[in-house]
Amino acid sequence: MAIFRCNKCAHIQEQPDGQVGDTIACPRCANPAQVYGTLFFIGRLLDKYFEAQRELGRLKPPAAANGPGQTMATNPPGALESIDLSNTDHLASELQHGPIYDWFSRKQIQVVANMRGVDTTGFFDEVAVSIGSNLAVLKEVVERIRWAQQKEYASATIHLDKKVPADAQAISAFCQQLYDFSFVAKCFHNRPEKNIRLILQTAPAVRDFFNGEWLEWYALMSCLEYAKERNKRFSCARNLNITLQNGEGHELDVFMLIDGKQPICIECKTGEFRQNIDKYLSLRKRLGIPGRSFVMCITGLSDEHAKGLTAMYELAFVNERELGAHLSHLF
Repeated sequence: MAIFRCNKCAHIQEQPDGQVGDTIACPRCANPAQVYGTLFFIGRLLDKYFEAQRELGRLKPPAAANGPGQTMATNPPGALESIDLSNTDHLASELQHGPIYDWFSRKQIQVVANMRGVDTTGFFDEVAVSIGSNLAVLKEVVERIRWAQQKEYASATIHLDKKVPADAQAISAFCQQLYDFSFVAKCFHNRPEKNIRLILQTAPAVRDFFNGEWLEWYALMSCLEYAKERNKRFSCARNLNITLQNGEGHELDVFMLIDGKQPICIECKTGEFRQNIDKYLSLRKRLGIPGRSFVMCITGLSDEHAKGLTAMYELAFVNERELGAHLSHLF
C-alpha cells in the first residue's frame, strides 16, 4: 500500500499503490497533498529522524578528555586521539556517519550505511593490514584459502619447501595469526614435510574476507591511519549503499569525508577490473568527486601500469603498496 500524509493537518492513511505520485484532497481538511510509495516515505522519515539525532548529538556539551562515558557522539567526527583504531566500535554510529548522510543528501542521493563495516572490535582489520603490508609473500596463502572455500574443500595446504627462509617464516607466522584470530579452525605445522595444513572456517564473513573484502578493510585502516596522523576531522564508511535519483544503486567500498566537504572514495579490486572502468567514471562524475580522490586500488597492478591508467582516465589507479603514498597527498 502507498501512504498519504496531509501537510496541513498531518492526517495519514493508506492508499492503493496505483495512486503513487497522485495529488489528492485530504479527507479530513480537503488540503491537496501527494501520495508516496511506502519505502520512499519511510526513507524520508528515517532521514528526518537521524538528522534530529545528529543535531542532538552536536548540541550535547563535550565530555572531559578521557573522562568516563566519553564516546564519539560527544566529539567531532575523527577525534580519535585516545582511541585504538584497531579495537573500537566508536565509528559504528549514526552520529559518526552523519556528515556523510548530509553530503549525499545535498546531492539528492539516498544512503544506507553498514555500521558493522567500520566496527574494528573484531580481527578483520588486523589480518587485513598483515596481508596488505606483505601481499607479495602472503598472496599464495590468501588465494589457496579462497580457492578451497569456493570448491567447498575442508582444508588448504601451504607448501614451504621452495620458499626462502624469511618468506617461510612470514607465512608460518601469518597462518598462526589466522588460527589465533579464528579465521581457520585448525593450523597444523608439518615441519618434516615443510608444509602447513589449514582447516577452514565456513562462516560467510570469513569467506567474504578472503574473497576480496580484506582489501576494503586494508583501505579503511589506511585512511584512518592518515586521518589520525594528520589530526583531521572526518567521517568514514565501508560498504556504503547509495541510490541515485534515477533509482540506480551502487555500493562504495570505502568512503571518507574530510572536514565535512572533501570526499575520498576507494574502490577495491582483487581480480579483473577493466570492464568496470566506464561505470566508475560515470559514478565519479555523478558524485562530483575529483579524479585524484576517486581511487581504484587494485592488487597486482604494477606501478607503471597504474601510472599509465591514471593518465588515461579521470580516476586514480594505485596498487596496495602505493595506496598509502597516494592517501598522504590527499590528506
